Amino acid sequence: MGKICQTCARSKTSDLSSNQQSDRMPIELFRFRAASLALFFLSFLSAGVCHAQSHDVVCRDGSGDFEAEFQTGVKVSVGPARNEELEARVCKAALSWGDQHLEVAAAASESDIDAFAVDLGLGVPVAALQIKKSKADCCMEYDIYSLREPPTLLRRIIGGDFFSAADTDLDGRVEIWTDDAASVEGFENFSLRDLDFAPPVVLRFVRGRLQDVSSEFRPYFNQKIAEEKAKLNPQDLADFKSSDGKLAFPDATKARPLSRLQSVKVKVLEIVWSYLYSGREQEAWRSLSEMWPTTDIERIRAALLNARARGMRSQVDGVSTAVMTGREIPVKIFDGTTTVAATPGVAPKGAKAKQEITPPRAILMERQPPMTALEKELAQTESVLNLVIDSAGKVRSAELIGNLQRVDEGLLKSASNWKFIPAFSEGQPVASRILLGVSLKR
Repeated sequence: MGKICQTCARSKTSDLSSNQQSDRMPIELFRFRAASLALFFLSFLSAGVCHAQSHDVVCRDGSGDFEAEFQTGVKVSVGPARNEELEARVCKAALSWGDQHLEVAAAASESDIDAFAVDLGLGVPVAALQIKKSKADCCMEYDIYSLREPPTLLRRIIGGDFFSAADTDLDGRVEIWTDDAASVEGFENFSLRDLDFAPPVVLRFVRGRLQDVSSEFRPYFNQKIAEEKAKLNPQDLADFKSSDGKLAFPDATKARPLSRLQSVKVKVLEIVWSYLYSGREQEAWRSLSEMWPTTDIERIRAALLNARARGMRSQVDGVSTAVMTGREIPVKIFDGTTTVAATPGVAPKGAKAKQEITPPRAILMERQPPMTALEKELAQTESVLNLVIDSAGKVRSAELIGNLQRVDEGLLKSASNWKFIPAFSEGQPVASRILLGVSLKR
């Protein structure tokens, strides 16, 4: 069974205030007493079932929509494309302002809003859309448009299987996480389906220039390396190192050992390019010499460098060699769970209580459907989540509060992939903490 989809909301007010409803899933609102926040119900209906995918997008195969308008009057929308009056199984994406209309995609397999009203380091609030033109395409196109009138295309990045903007370490700088999928599609005759992962790439705009900052996130790459090393069987690795590296066996009777060796080859490649893409060439080549057939090392080394050179590296303006120290100054996380009250005797007469921020609004919330009886029971029960949402609208942490005798692990896992229009303070996107109550209702 696929994922349960709830594409939250058409926010149509120019000040980004919440006025949300869904054509696909009915949403019921209620108030959480302690925080006075709107809490969303995720509905469990057949109309909202998506095919299982590794990434969540707003519109896939003509299902799902989102629309929002920025304070400048620029509106962004993604949703089903129509053939005359009928919805087609394709998606569209567009920007509009006044009586003007800019079509970003007319008949795409997938269209998605990754970020809205976010500062990616380009000096202006932007809408970041990602488009997959057809199912046959391996990868997404990431288009970054300004939200000034008229909107302009500031940057287009291609070749990643997926893109996600996030202030990863809550230091006030937004990264764009992606991979070099297009450059390794067909590498050594492997398709992307044969790989555990394509080479990860982390990008960031620095003074308007797109930088590869993957070296600043080595702990992430180290985790990938450790996972792949744990999967290697010493005997299988020895057998692969004794091969020719190319694994070009014409004899059909050797199909079974060939499959085993191909699996080892994939893992070795993933270990090597995790070092390579995180700025550690010496470690990459050391690992290659330890695990790759000696007679084939120079060929595969050149192939890896060529693949990297024609991929994301060909699109960036520079490469950072900095290493994250862990001493970065964290940003303030604004509290969206309380209301600032006027102080009696100090505040001007007639002053009203106000919230510290304009709260985040959901762009996309999905969760895996409950499978066991216990999971279904937990899903039907109202759960209250304590979410930290960064200035790019991505969930940095999710915790259940209240009765924790039974934890809805499926909800927590799904919540980590939700995305929002971020909170705002004095007109700027900020990190925030909110309380969000969710439950499934039939």
